[in-house]
Amino acid sequence: MKAVIQRVKQASVSTDGKIVGSIGKGIVILLAITKDDTIEEVRKLAEKCISLRIFEDMNGKFNHSLSDVGGQSLIISQFTLYANTKKGRRPSFTDAASKAVTEPLYEKFVSAFRESGIHTETGIFGTKMLVNIENDGPVTLIVET
Repeated sequence: MKAVIQRVKQASVSTDGKIVGSIGKGIVILLAITKDDTIEEVRKLAEKCISLRIFEDMNGKFNHSLSDVGGQSLIISQFTLYANTKKGRRPSFTDAASKAVTEPLYEKFVSAFRESGIHTETGIFGTKMLVNIENDGPVTLIVET
């Protein structure tokens, strides 16, 4: 499981020209799931993302988590994070999980954020989406299980 986390001032996701999710200050998570990932990895990664201290304190140090600052999250499923580009010019996605495996794990990941009290928005799973991100910092991290 892999998450690209971007600290944002605001972000939104749209499908077919309609905004389906929008947040203010918080994080955008682009989430990729492999065929070998488990519910336990979902729990651990969600907990890590929620508690990751990437927001600055009064001294400019990364000392505050998403919860600490009352931030919001926008979580987008993105299987292309597991693209293999070592051979040829066309990416291979054989490491990415199928929709049947990914969707329930993705939903569990989103639920973990909501259950922790974080306002969480999403796109529409399996559709082509346009994600607008106002990256703050910029701060971008990759977290893997």
